[in-house]
Amino acid sequence: MSGDQRLPEPDFLRTGGFRLATLLYAPGDVRGTRRQLDALREYAQTADPLADDLVALIERLPDGEGRALFERALADGIDAVPDAPAELDAFFRHTEATPYWVDHARLDAGARAIVRTGLLGLFPLGDMALMGGYLSSRATKPLVGTGALIEDMAPKRLVETTHWWLDVTTPGALRTHEHGYAAVLRVRLVHAHVRAAMNRRPDWDYGAWDRPINQIQTVGTLLLFSLVYVLGMQLLGVRYSGDERADIHHLWRYIGWLMGITDGLLPATEDDSWRLLWLLATSEFIPDDDSKRLAAALLAAHEGVGQGRGALGKVLAHTSVRLHGSVSRLVLGKDNADFLGLPNDPVAQGAVLAGAAVNFAAESVRRAVPGATVAAERIGELGRRQYQRRLGSLFRIDRTYARHMRTAA
Repeated sequence: MSGDQRLPEPDFLRTGGFRLATLLYAPGDVRGTRRQLDALREYAQTADPLADDLVALIERLPDGEGRALFERALADGIDAVPDAPAELDAFFRHTEATPYWVDHARLDAGARAIVRTGLLGLFPLGDMALMGGYLSSRATKPLVGTGALIEDMAPKRLVETTHWWLDVTTPGALRTHEHGYAAVLRVRLVHAHVRAAMNRRPDWDYGAWDRPINQIQTVGTLLLFSLVYVLGMQLLGVRYSGDERADIHHLWRYIGWLMGITDGLLPATEDDSWRLLWLLATSEFIPDDDSKRLAAALLAAHEGVGQGRGALGKVLAHTSVRLHGSVSRLVLGKDNADFLGLPNDPVAQGAVLAGAAVNFAAESVRRAVPGATVAAERIGELGRRQYQRRLGSLFRIDRTYARHMRTAA
């Protein structure tokens, strides 16, 4: 095959909701070529030099000193840190130099489009983004390699991911030094700490697993939160306008830039994201036994909704697992769902499809009624705030992610 001939369709996009989404929403033939795939795979050996240098500095300094400098620069800016070490200065000079293409009005518009759907967004977040990400076995290796028990940490990870997502998708939160901006950079630092820890492991298999938390894996995670999220919401009946989809992608493009994704890899538009997803589906979505273990842990986390509620709790736990598992199964397709061990419940799947139809009808009414979209945004914002407060009352939310950094070390 010539390097410029298009490659065959990957199995990942041939079944389930992804097949339907490809037919409905992909911008024509998005298949890549062998040369494009080879060029993409080179990023598997590239990490995040600015963040990695900063973590090396933090590890050299006395305990707590480097992190305190980071937090001060995060809150007040690098100019507020006198005689800042070169590594800290380079990191924040870069992140504070907002790219020319960033449009804060569009960032806020994208956030509002997410906010107006309220807590419905939690289904694509957990059942499509997180569960789908487990199909990429190379990307799961740092999760397993940190040494924390997957089964014990899955509920905490689900809660922290949800809390982080709520932070970064709030209008205005990505302005420099605001809480969403800080949340992105803290997670970037966590990734660098984990990467340093994995690079110290004598059993890390670079040939099979690539560089830990490399550029491909980071941009793949970005696509799960951007393109896959939008596709999931549409499959659940949400109707986004073309401008709303573009603004959501603009929001995640900036988040990806703050996360340290190199400009040559960072998708600028929805079309870019589709072509990148196709290449990732061809090369990265290769599940293994760790994928199964992570999927089982995530389902167990959903089951935890019934804990301590007696007989009613057992019903809630069963319903939660079946409902979330059905969303994942419908989107990921039969083969992927069977491999991950997801429940196959036709009744629950029918309920999901019926709910999508109801959502579509309600969305059609919203688009036709003046003022309904603004009202939906306010209702969605209220629901998100209440849910975030409830998470804070039930779990100890550490927005600094210090525990993850200690675990990595």
